[in-house]
Amino acid sequence: MSYIVYGNRRSGSALIELALDVIKAPYEIRNVDLDADDQRGSGYASVNPARKLPTLITPQGERLTESLCILVSLDERHRSANLLPPPASAARAQALRWMCFVATELYPLVEINDYPQRFSPDDETAPGIRNRAREMWRDRLKVIEQNIEGDPWLLTDGFSLADIYIAVVSRWAQQDDWRPSNIGRVERIAAAIARREETADTWARHFTPTR
Repeated sequence: MSYIVYGNRRSGSALIELALDVIKAPYEIRNVDLDADDQRGSGYASVNPARKLPTLITPQGERLTESLCILVSLDERHRSANLLPPPASAARAQALRWMCFVATELYPLVEINDYPQRFSPDDETAPGIRNRAREMWRDRLKVIEQNIEGDPWLLTDGFSLADIYIAVVSRWAQQDDWRPSNIGRVERIAAAIARREETADTWARHFTPTR
């Protein structure tokens, strides 16, 4: 039995696919077309009642949602893959610290950026709401940038799931022109994941520009 990942290109499912690549666990991708708003339909709601990506079905048939929960669960179940530093270590605490920061301070801004009309009382104010979300996005990415201690990874101890989380989420919110000159260390993390043997193909599938 393999894992099943519900997702779409450039979505949060990239986080889970990359982690499974590092584990070397087999998985099947079930596409949920975000352009067609398939995640809002009743069919996908039966899989994930929050109607958001990603969702992971384990080989045992368990249903997991919320990317942070999924990633930590994968580490717990595949400790030999070294997705996170050892339990109770200082390095693990720092990895989890920054993963929680991404999950709580950055991830919620994605929906505001992508769908500002959901947070606006009228069409006229929606663009301003999106712009403010992008300003906050940049400020919070700079916080991460200023606290990266390793090279190219977040931690001096080396690669962890925190690097996957930071790299993938940094690709969102239409910041391609802003990132290189403002968050160079985050960019080095993303480049390292793009080059890593286990993750290169999945990274390219999600984030190589298409015409």
